[in-house]
Amino acid sequence: MGIGEGFDLIGDVHGCGDLLENLLEKMGYQRRDGVYAHDSRRAIFLGDLIDRGPHVQKALEVVRSMVEAGTALVVMGNHEAHALKECLGQGGRGFTMPRVGGRSERVMSETLRQFERAPGLWASYLEWFLEMPLCLEFEHFRVAHACWDETLLRPFLNDHPDGRIDRHFLAAASIQGSPEHRVLDRTTRGTQLRLPNGQVIRSMDGARRSVFRTHFWARSPQSYGDVVFQPDPLPPEFEDHPLRDDERRRLVHYGASQRPLFVGHYWCEGIPSLPTANIACLDYSAVRGGRLVAYRFDGESALDAGRFCWVSA
Repeated sequence: MGIGEGFDLIGDVHGCGDLLENLLEKMGYQRRDGVYAHDSRRAIFLGDLIDRGPHVQKALEVVRSMVEAGTALVVMGNHEAHALKECLGQGGRGFTMPRVGGRSERVMSETLRQFERAPGLWASYLEWFLEMPLCLEFEHFRVAHACWDETLLRPFLNDHPDGRIDRHFLAAASIQGSPEHRVLDRTTRGTQLRLPNGQVIRSMDGARRSVFRTHFWARSPQSYGDVVFQPDPLPPEFEDHPLRDDERRRLVHYGASQRPLFVGHYWCEGIPSLPTANIACLDYSAVRGGRLVAYRFDGESALDAGRFCWVSA
């Protein structure tokens, strides 16, 4: 961090452009020459700017203008990564409109509807998504959309010091199990475990899922209930289901001695709180009637719940 510079880390916007402007103004950002700026602070957006919400274009306009003017930074979320993979042309050349139907139609329908008459503008945003780093690392803190897995990110950052990927990396990431897929998937989607016995749950976005999201700060988890991190409850019979050794090996642990980490992604609810003293999740379901949340960071090694700031949907 520079002397006198603080950072305001902002969770998943998901097309809530009006809420975003309200939050920025609440934190003292002012629009100057069409760009939001603060005299002594910069915003950092945790990804998932697109999909679901009513004002995707406005959200993208606000964030992109800030990033290009140097008043904000941004990392890639799983929704930007999904859009890139769905729209990448054959052979990694150019971008196209995604295939109709299936998961893309469900996930991206609102974004695509809003850009239906502006395909060129949508293509320019896809190019910009590709410029987003997967993560940010500073002396005093780290940022990733969903998870910081040191065993994957350290080699990646050694090869990609700016944290950015290119079309070749993106194309390789479409191959399940490839090194590129592991880095992109883990950083933007985190870890998941499969429900046993073919069990399926219906998530808050209406999808049927056979996996559940897990967190990465339990030191010695013993059961599914020790690691589940999502608003959709597990079937009661699985809360105490013991973790197998192979499931534990698929989990990640971010230790209490590591520098503060900021993530989004996980659809938290209620009044913002800290899961640990060095981890903050900033996704509080703004697009589902929750809160658009920021954390106002000034270099503290132990995070403080009193530094959350939010606007309600």
